[in-house]
This record gives sequence, C-alpha cells and structure tokens, in this order.
Amino acid sequence: MRLATLAAALLTALPAQAFADGEKAGAFDYYVMALSWSPNWCRLEGDAREAEQCDTDAGWVLHGLWPQYHRGWPSYCPTVERAPSRQMTAAMADIMGSGGLAWHQWKKHGVCSGLSAQAYYDLSRQAYGSITRPEVFRTLDKAVKLPAAVVEEAFLKANPGLKADMLTITCRDGMIQEARVCLSRDLTPVPCGRDTIRDCTMTDALFTPTR
Repeated sequence: MRLATLAAALLTALPAQAFADGEKAGAFDYYVMALSWSPNWCRLEGDAREAEQCDTDAGWVLHGLWPQYHRGWPSYCPTVERAPSRQMTAAMADIMGSGGLAWHQWKKHGVCSGLSAQAYYDLSRQAYGSITRPEVFRTLDKAVKLPAAVVEEAFLKANPGLKADMLTITCRDGMIQEARVCLSRDLTPVPCGRDTIRDCTMTDALFTPTR
C-alpha cells in the first residue's frame, strides 16, 4: 500500500506534458508557421542568453512550424519516430538561429506532425521558403515605433496569396514579436482558427533594425 501511494505521488509530480494524453501524432488540422523578428527577440531574451543568433544580421527567422487544431493545439505527442541527430538540428540553424531551437521545436511540435524528424525539418524549410519576408524591414537603420497593422500589411503586399485572416502579428512587452502564417498540410495558406487570429492592436510597437 505504501509503495502504491509513493508511486502515485511520483506520477503526480511529473510534468503533465510528459504523458501527452489524448494527442495522437499526425492528427491535426493545419500548421501555424511562426516567424520571429530576430533583433527584437535578441533585445527581449537573446542578448541575456548570449545567443549566437544575436551576433548576426538575421531578420525574420523561423521560430517553428506548429501542428494546430481548429481550436487548440497538440504538443509533446507520443511518437515512434527517432529523435533528430545533432547534425540534423545544427543544419537548421541558418533559418532558425540555433540547433537548440530546432531540437526544442521537434520535441514539442514536430513529434505531433506524424513525420520523421528529417521530413519535419524539410517541411519546415519548405514552409519558410514559401512565404516572402518583406525586405522593407531590413532597410531600417534605427529603431522605430509603428502600428502592428503596418507589419501585417507589408506581409500581405509581399505575398499576394495571403489574406488578412491567414496571418496574425503578435507583440510582446511593447515590441513586434512574430508574424504567424496559417498553412495547410501541403503548405497552402489557409484561414487561421479563432484562437490563432489574435492580432496585436498596438499603434506604437517597437521595431528594432537588424544588426
């Protein structure tokens, strides 16, 4: 009896995400591709971590490609696929900033795609290449404050196949954070779910230039 009680206590203490109950790999509706503006991320987090990404002139980098439900999203799904090798994750650093982020994205989101690690990274790279990142933001030579809607308009202008309900701009701590694009399984832009379309409404969000 004491052993059973101890076992129950230990199981309760483990993170809930370790079990990923009810979330079947490959069972989702669409993808959200998150593009992070690297200079702002560096200012918020990366510089304090001494992230290598922050020593580059990176602009929009791939935060992740996330399987999504129409409402909610899966994470940490059980999978029979092998974990990616260090070489595999390091190869994603050119568009993701670091191999560490590539590993984390596989562990949390990639396992829910139903794909192998290599196929997931290949699809992530394909998704990244399918959306034109507006060049106008790379021409900035100083920090500016602008409406988040301006960032959305720039993406829509650069990508005629996108509509406003297929894209959302997020902010964090007064800064532009990410552009999130909703894509079908074959990477065609699709309308986002209601819990994804939560546009930042700031009119004076900080946007810092590339380094």
